[in-house]
Amino acid sequence: MPDSRPSGHPEVHLSDYLAPAWRIAHADLCFELGADATEVIARLHLEPDPEQRGALLVLDGVELELLAIALDGKTLDAGQFDVDAERLTIDNVDGACVLETRVRIAPSRNTQLQGLYRSGEMLLTQCEAQGFRRITWFIDRPDVMPTWRIALRADHARYPVLLANGNPQRVDGREHRELGDGRIEAVWDNPHPTPSYLFALVAGQLECVGKDIVTAEGRAVRLQVWAASNDVARCAFALGAVERAVRWDERRFGRSYDLDVFNVVAAQDFTMGAMENKGLNIFNARYILADEDSATDADYLGIESVIGHEYFHNWSGNRITLRDWFQLSLKEGLTVFRDQEFVSDLHSREVKRIEDVRLLRSRQFAEDAGALAHPVRPAQYREINNFYTLTVYEKGAEIVRMLHTLLGEATFRAGMDRYFSDNDGRAATIEDFLGAHAKESGRDLAQFARWYAQAGTPELDIQDSFQDGRYTLRFTQRQPAAAGAHAAPLFFPLRFALYGAAGQRLDGLVHGDAIVRGDLIELTCTQHTLVFDGLPERPLPSFNQGFSAPVKLHYDYTPEALARLARCERDGVIRWDMIQRLAMDVLLRRSNAHVQAKAALSLALADLLDDDAADPAFVAECMQLPDFDTLADALATIDIDVVLADRVDLLRDLACTHEDRLRRRYDALATLAGHGLDGAAMGARRLRNMCLAWLTDIDPRGALATAQFDTATRMTDRLGALRCLVHANAPTAAQVLEAFAERHRDDPLATDKWIAVACTRPHVDAVERVRGLLESSWWSPTNPNRVRAVLGSFSRMNPTAFHRADGAGYALLVAQLPMLDAINSQVAARLLAGFESWRRWAGGHDALAAKALESLRGRLLSRDAKDLLARLLHDAAPVQAAVAESA
Repeated sequence: MPDSRPSGHPEVHLSDYLAPAWRIAHADLCFELGADATEVIARLHLEPDPEQRGALLVLDGVELELLAIALDGKTLDAGQFDVDAERLTIDNVDGACVLETRVRIAPSRNTQLQGLYRSGEMLLTQCEAQGFRRITWFIDRPDVMPTWRIALRADHARYPVLLANGNPQRVDGREHRELGDGRIEAVWDNPHPTPSYLFALVAGQLECVGKDIVTAEGRAVRLQVWAASNDVARCAFALGAVERAVRWDERRFGRSYDLDVFNVVAAQDFTMGAMENKGLNIFNARYILADEDSATDADYLGIESVIGHEYFHNWSGNRITLRDWFQLSLKEGLTVFRDQEFVSDLHSREVKRIEDVRLLRSRQFAEDAGALAHPVRPAQYREINNFYTLTVYEKGAEIVRMLHTLLGEATFRAGMDRYFSDNDGRAATIEDFLGAHAKESGRDLAQFARWYAQAGTPELDIQDSFQDGRYTLRFTQRQPAAAGAHAAPLFFPLRFALYGAAGQRLDGLVHGDAIVRGDLIELTCTQHTLVFDGLPERPLPSFNQGFSAPVKLHYDYTPEALARLARCERDGVIRWDMIQRLAMDVLLRRSNAHVQAKAALSLALADLLDDDAADPAFVAECMQLPDFDTLADALATIDIDVVLADRVDLLRDLACTHEDRLRRRYDALATLAGHGLDGAAMGARRLRNMCLAWLTDIDPRGALATAQFDTATRMTDRLGALRCLVHANAPTAAQVLEAFAERHRDDPLATDKWIAVACTRPHVDAVERVRGLLESSWWSPTNPNRVRAVLGSFSRMNPTAFHRADGAGYALLVAQLPMLDAINSQVAARLLAGFESWRRWAGGHDALAAKALESLRGRLLSRDAKDLLARLLHDAAPVQAAVAESA
């Protein structure tokens, strides 16, 4: 995969990978920092690849003003090098050398938030995937891994804290030295070979909370979480989460930290959630800052999860990095699995698994079925930024989880130990990861590797029969169109159980053409048949327990059978799923039995609400009906208005039926919900706010929600009540919204919360509300969090308004995209994903969407946005026909 691409940026292909012709053994950088102008002096110790002698020396750079260039101490004349908008090429270099360049960049004008940029009074960096080329000339690819020395020089009054990768070099016990004229210098050394995408620096007026620990290997480490002085008091929980992540990785995976200091910094302007730069993790402030007045329980759990994720990258991403960007899921999918396990071990494994499955089904399955479908490891790309997707992250994590299920915890851990040992300090591939597990387990994983290569969500049809004690199961695996014409069967585990009429587990002698180990079936072929002999009665089967494989499973359950499993199943994911399936059967009117399904659903929810011993968080998950995206994914043609109306009607009917139960649980949980941040209190608040939402839906006066808002002492309850009142258009909605905004007006993260509530109000007039916000002082198009709060919430979380019948929702979004594309192309491109399934929209919505998308042709300039738009409009003929019809 040569990273040098000709003009026009054609597709990059995995099959074209070549090792770098030049490597950088060591990078010595010096920054003269300033917001308006920063100069970067880079001394790169270069070595040629012996097998590619004579190859040109080509470096990457974007928007760099070249001030000086020298090779081995000699200034180069203009005829000895060539420079254009993205490449620096030097002729006639055939041996190891030192290249020195000096460039000037302008952080305050860098609204793309890639490279070095300004956020408030702070300077910071974001270099993944290809942002480092905006800092200095470099071979900017993940398999070029130098060691680093970084000198930061700046005005002491303006930038008293200077942070970078690695360990600080102290002078007389201090982390900086005086240069005179009010300037200081801090030097950082990173001894670990690290690619440029993991480079980081932060400079600003910051304060920290910290703690000294000793790792399992005996290294003394200082943990520090930094933020602006007025925010540092809200960093305590994040610091605790860092320590919990360190200790968990030592226990669960045997991985210890490897530097003297681990720094985490909160930034208000950050495109991503966080970044795992070696020793200096930079976070979107929403995943650091928290206290009970400003952060919800979900925020706290999100902080813990994301901090864990970025810390775990120290081994699965940093110590072992990527050979090329096609291997992105090697670090992201693996690390999502690790952070999921971290949260599961600390909290409720059952509830965490349900949350992950819900996200996968509602969003990743839709991605698999839409115009933006792609394999976990794509074979080609035009813009790598567009592959930071749920497929790479969440489906990638499911692949790792299937491997864990197939091998078992002990063998999986042995495979991970071997992977870390064999690849430490290397740029690895997915084959290296699977190869380590194959060696430790003795299993052939060649077929399993197809999960990385085939797009789309596989489907599994199951049919059964029972006669004279013999129960037969027939499995048929189907690959979706997105997998391509040459799609082959996948290898995956399927957990199962057989239940009798009294809810007991049934076992019988099993034989057939699939491997069965305990409660696990290994499916490898298009079709399998299993036979169970000696059963006393026809069993009730349960499939995909724990969601053992990310497949769409089709088995013809009756409403009565679904209800039985919801009562007798021991697996929480299946119990939740049976309730979800009952709701789906009602909402999608799948059969003439949808009336029975509705009655069964109501009884199942009654059982849960009456069960005071049940985990409140689990009950709340079961009460959360399938969302619009999940329902839409189940339909070949999506009648948006009918789906939304049916969901509203079902929720209201259930709330009316169970009003007394809801009120009883709401009142009974009050005392427990008032305590701290332990799991029991969080679960109580989750269920209590779910009950409040259902009760407010049938009492639009909102008396109960208004009372909760007025007495709330923490953000979870205040925001829960606010959402109920605004979404129900209660008489007090405007009053409480104004009170909330005024209370938190100086906190941008809390402000994002009320804005998101307003933008997700499920009514068509939310379009006008969003338009008003875009014209108000609250709108800040340069801040990714604010853009997501307004337009992201509107387009992805308010289907009622976004899909308004006149197309006003689509028009509102696309009208903002050219401007946002010019400011921050990654933010703009991600907003286009709201149209990923537009071709299946019925009732004229497809034509309106086509018209909106067509209006963007020629108005989006970035590679990110143009690439996604082209993928959405891949078939021009139907698009033109739809536009003509709408006109």
